[in-house]
Amino acid sequence: MSRPLRLAISGASGRMGRALLSLLGDDTRFELVHAMVAPGSAHTGQPVFVGRADSLRYAHDWMHAPAPDVVIDFSGPAALATALDYCLMHGTALVSGTTGIDAALETRLADASKRIAILRAANFSLGVVLLKRLLREAAAALPGWDLEIVEAHHGRKQDAPSGTALALGHAAAAARHTTLEAAAVYSREGQTGKRVDGSIGFAVVRGGDIVGEHMAMLIGQGERLELGHRATDRSIFARGALQAAHWLVGRAPGQWQLDDVIATPH
Repeated sequence: MSRPLRLAISGASGRMGRALLSLLGDDTRFELVHAMVAPGSAHTGQPVFVGRADSLRYAHDWMHAPAPDVVIDFSGPAALATALDYCLMHGTALVSGTTGIDAALETRLADASKRIAILRAANFSLGVVLLKRLLREAAAALPGWDLEIVEAHHGRKQDAPSGTALALGHAAAAARHTTLEAAAVYSREGQTGKRVDGSIGFAVVRGGDIVGEHMAMLIGQGERLELGHRATDRSIFARGALQAAHWLVGRAPGQWQLDDVIATPH
């Protein structure tokens, strides 16, 4: 496509939305055409790029969105559901990093992927994609070793464990021919008894301004393997989301993964 891709952002005033906006000024692949914020937001009606005469303004609905090629969503479950409705109506590709959604919305997203291209990730870092691959391989190669996943995020994060930690858990469980639902242990308190063989334990840290840290520990007798990733700059997630959005436009309907973007770059 010779022209810039027309991009809409859902959750434009949030941390990830602002990170995306800060990158778009220098990214000639995209033209921002819509910036969604929550109803009642103080940003509604304000210019997106202050000081630019041609700056579009934040909006609290999709009513006047001018037909984007792709929507990037970093919002919340309710706003994601609204963005999904818009994408289905217009056949627009959807990239989403929203986590903490319920089973009903998961089902809606799965059904929608039969009609539009959807790419979802709990973490848009290239390093995390590789971490998941390495953990999958290690969990399969060391099936008898205990596995613990520790994650840390800033104190404002709403869900726990993080979506990335859960994705790591799902990858490890599948590599060991089980499910996370069967293997996960999310809390330990009091007289817990002996560790259950084959379980996958989770520990959560919340505080300060931690961008995101994930460590998978495979613990054997007399040795331990640690696979980890530490994010120090939120822009890595925004860059990954923009890469995914650019890749997704023109793809067939389906549930795409960031692994697909890495394997077959534009």
